[in-house]
Amino acid sequence: MPRVTTVEAFRLSLPLVHAFQTSSHRKTHLEHILVRVADADGAVGWGEIASPSDPYYCSETVDICWLTLQRYLAPALRGADWDHPAQVRALWKRVRGHHFAKAGLDIACWDLWSRAAGTPLARALGGDRRAIEAGVSLGIEPTIDDLLVQVGRYAAEGYRRIKLKIAPGWDVEPVRAVRAAHPGLPLHVDANGAYGEDQSEVFTALDRFGLTMIEQPYAPGALAAHARLQARLETPVCLDESVDDLDQLDTALELGAGRVLNIKVSRMGGLTVAGIAHDRAVEAGWRVWCGGMHEFGVGRAANVAIAALPGFTLPSDVSGSDKYYAHDVVEPPIRATEGRVPVPETPGLGHEIDEPLVRRLASATLTV
Repeated sequence: MPRVTTVEAFRLSLPLVHAFQTSSHRKTHLEHILVRVADADGAVGWGEIASPSDPYYCSETVDICWLTLQRYLAPALRGADWDHPAQVRALWKRVRGHHFAKAGLDIACWDLWSRAAGTPLARALGGDRRAIEAGVSLGIEPTIDDLLVQVGRYAAEGYRRIKLKIAPGWDVEPVRAVRAAHPGLPLHVDANGAYGEDQSEVFTALDRFGLTMIEQPYAPGALAAHARLQARLETPVCLDESVDDLDQLDTALELGAGRVLNIKVSRMGGLTVAGIAHDRAVEAGWRVWCGGMHEFGVGRAANVAIAALPGFTLPSDVSGSDKYYAHDVVEPPIRATEGRVPVPETPGLGHEIDEPLVRRLASATLTV
């Protein structure tokens, strides 16, 4: 029975190899929180809180996660009894929301438990794949020509799907150009909720390009609007920010607010909830895939593990670390070859954390 005696957290920032622009913000660096849990025997597990720094994607920023972790979540975990990591989320049932912060500790507990059991994390979760298919997410570029260069690069590297960020004024024409240059390339778009229902003509136009999906066209709470849009389109609507807990998922399924679910471990509160969401969506006939928050190697390894579950039939956003970071915090680094990322067969996350590097780069640390 694991009993966490120490929780450590490290805030650190890594530069991106290529600036990333969405409908709401542009980033050249990303700051995340890595968490390290240890039990009385000295066994260790690692997790990652991949929340954004600014309140553009959601209200749960790095600063809020740091405070929540320090005051509420880590003290509740320390010294608590649990037999299986699926039980850990019950320790925080009085803390509403704060899914990113919960996800970091949830991942760390799964890593700790599966390492102690000598089991690869993917198998502990119920996955059976030896590799997962990976796609890439491309931001808004200065020009369409710049975008075509990026698409051509990653298509040549064998990635199985390209996702394009869109925003008002950068939508139909970029997609038209990419589709003309790559007629058979699996392609989908992600609006990050940047449109209103009065702009639905954009999605009617995009419906002609044979897209795999249109992701999060409207604001997170607009489930009824998503359902109305889905009824008009042949292209599946994919929900992302609209579903960050299981109650929201149940409502979306009941309304028919889409046909695809982007399951993000970080956004949904960890591996345990992500696994439940996978089961419910697949049972309802929706397709699911694993999205990401540009995680460092720790969170990226957790995404690889959950994407090994049988229902994840669409390419994930778990591309190689080198797409984002020149030097990641895990060894071996996560790599994609011909658009496929191997699922580790060693216990836990399957990667060792470069702890000296983490401690050296940390701008702040805390210990509970």
